[in-house]
Amino acid sequence: MTLSLRPWREKDAAAVLSAFGPSEMSRQVDEPVDSLAAAADWIARRTRECHADRAYAFAVTDESGTALGNVAVGAVNRVHSTGWVSYWTTPAARGKGVAAYGCAALARWCFDELGLYRLELGHRTNNPASCGVALATGFMVEGLQRQKLAYDGVRYDVELHARLASDSG
Repeated sequence: MTLSLRPWREKDAAAVLSAFGPSEMSRQVDEPVDSLAAAADWIARRTRECHADRAYAFAVTDESGTALGNVAVGAVNRVHSTGWVSYWTTPAARGKGVAAYGCAALARWCFDELGLYRLELGHRTNNPASCGVALATGFMVEGLQRQKLAYDGVRYDVELHARLASDSG
């Protein structure tokens, strides 16, 4: 499968809606993505963030242009040349290397095009797939944030990872 990154388009709303369907995804957003209109709003917010130089989100697509996932860098800080990386895939794309491809491509873009030096990300410790993506794409473990996230009354530890422009890979 040939993968690439491109900006999100309004026609990708069905893929966004599919991704936020499972409860483990839907609980991670401030505004519900529970309809095609809400998914289109999600895409529109990503576009506005890009224009404001606050965050950049890209669809990870297959050779036909179908959106299979998202990679993003947010909390872009130009003073310190840092950003916060996140990623997800549609249910059908999980376990197929889509997130790893997207995360690696995003890191290269952040270092080469945005001029960032340090990228950070975090994942719940009970999410080994996300940890695998981080490790496979050169994000080194830096620490643990105890009970940082709360979903449905349960607190979760978050493992922190970072990658520097000077890291090999």
